[in-house]
Amino acid sequence: MEIILKQDVQKLGFKDDVVTVKPGYGRNFLIPQGMAVLATPSAKKVLAENLRQRAHKEAKLIADANAVADALKALEIKIAVKAGGEKLFGSVTNADIAAALESNGQSIDKKFITSGTIKRLGKYAANVRLHRDVIVELPYEVVAAE
Repeated sequence: MEIILKQDVQKLGFKDDVVTVKPGYGRNFLIPQGMAVLATPSAKKVLAENLRQRAHKEAKLIADANAVADALKALEIKIAVKAGGEKLFGSVTNADIAAALESNGQSIDKKFITSGTIKRLGKYAANVRLHRDVIVELPYEVVAAE
């Protein structure tokens, strides 16, 4: 079953993508939740026209995302957490990285950060998706709080 996504769906696709899914998933979840519409020939034509008209706006968004990516690469992020030896009391998650970026002047939602759960001190890297075409690797360090 082919559908057109109306919003980003994690592990499936981005907004305005035409994807193939199993009929039950499309009919019982994606379409009723308002995340997708059925990909009929007329809907595909409308989508193609909208994408063509939006192409120049997309170029500006990509340029802005690249500017933010350059700013992120210049940052040195240190996240201070309580630790006993090398192990942390708790863990460092995407929310902690988003808070550290916020304190450095970059407002990025935690759902666009992919790092996993960190439970030890050391240097790590997280992937930050600024745009569907712009993904930047953000190095950060987890240090013991004083």
